[in-house]
Order: sequence, then structure tokens, then C-alpha cells
Amino acid sequence: MNLIIDVGNSYVKVAVFQESKLLRSYVCVAENFFKKIQEIKKDYPQISFSMLSSVVKDTSAFEKILKEETNLYVLSENTKLPFKNNYGSPQTLGKDRLALAAAASLNFQYENVLIIDAGTCITFDFKNAANEYLGGAISPGLQMRLKALQHFTSKLPLVSLDEKAPLIGNSTQNSILSGVLNGVSAELDGIIDRYKADYKYLTVILTGGDTQILSKRVKNSIFANPNFLFEGLNYILEFNKTQ
Repeated sequence: MNLIIDVGNSYVKVAVFQESKLLRSYVCVAENFFKKIQEIKKDYPQISFSMLSSVVKDTSAFEKILKEETNLYVLSENTKLPFKNNYGSPQTLGKDRLALAAAASLNFQYENVLIIDAGTCITFDFKNAANEYLGGAISPGLQMRLKALQHFTSKLPLVSLDEKAPLIGNSTQNSILSGVLNGVSAELDGIIDRYKADYKYLTVILTGGDTQILSKRVKNSIFANPNFLFEGLNYILEFNKTQ
């Protein structure tokens, strides 16, 4: 049984897998990580392996806890991957993006796949039909755009996200929501169209915390999978067990 940990900019996400089957997932803040792991181990004492992926630099506290409880694998640029990584600077590539490419390799090995992860940032990652990861793009996420409008202006307020944003805003709040939500939706559709122009057969996956709100707005055909990153991390762990 595997314990999968994804340390993000805002939260720590944890999942329990029995081989390739996701049994349960959790979300906590970093300060509650030790308590959460103890609770999970009590519920699933069969857990013996773990995979840690992080976008933050210092993971020593997480590693210490996991080494005491499991056989720990830490995802890095030196980890063996189930696909060919053609990224120009693998040492700077986010571990979350590696995991998404692994999930694409697991589920769509011989297909061209564009993975859009809508979280703190919106990342675009592309794996081709030859099972090669080529790279992609990074863009500000929904919350980051809302906060930027408030931070870099003197009068605009910080607006809470609301999926009912109109096309034509009739107030400052609605105008901000319209600009952010409709702007991001148009951005996603535009980038998908660009990829489709170069790759006739393209599978598009939308994942991340803002999947639900954006999946309703993207016009292109997509597969929404909020657990895609977890699946990729678990696949990398299973792949490395056999090496």
C-alpha cells in the first residue's frame, strides 16, 4: 500500500493507493502534517511505501516523518521516470509537472496529451505519442490574478471567486470576475487550439483545484480528472519499485 504526498504552495495533499487504485485522499496545512500522517497510518497500517513531491525547497521535516513510517521515495530530477524527459533544464522542472506527465504516460502512453493543471499557477504540459515529455507553459492562476489586481492598483478590491461571472460586468466586482474568468477560459481554449493545429489527435486533461469552475467554461473537449497528479506520483513510485 502506498502513501502519496504532494506539497504545494498552499496545502499538503495526501492520498492512499492500493497498487493503482486510489482509496482515499486528504488535504491539510503543513503544520498539521504529522498529525494527519498518524491518523492515516492508524486507518491504513498496511502502508509501507511513500512518494514525496514538493514545489517548496525545504522538505526535511516531511522527509523525517515519512522515513520513520515508510520506505520513502523523494521525487527529484534524478528519479527514474516511465517516459523520456526532453525538457531542456530538468533540474528546474516542477515535480508536479513530472507527475502529470507520468499520469499521461500511464493513461495515454501512445497519444498526444496536453495536461492543464489549474491551481495556484496554471501549467500546460505536453507529452507526445512517442511517450516523450516536451515541456509546456506556466501562467498565473485564478486566485493569483484576483490578488494581483488588488495588489498592483490603488482602488480595485480583492474579489472572491464566483463562477457566475457575466460576460459584461455591471459593477467593479463583476467586471473583475468577468475579466479573470472569461480571460482564463479564452486563454485555455486558445492554447488548446494552438496545440490541435500542430497535433491532429490530441487528448486534453484538466486537473487541479480550479478544475470544476473552469471545466464548465472551456469550449474544447476535455477530460476533467482532479486526481491526475496523484495517479502520476503513484505510477512513478510503482515504476521505481521494480527498478
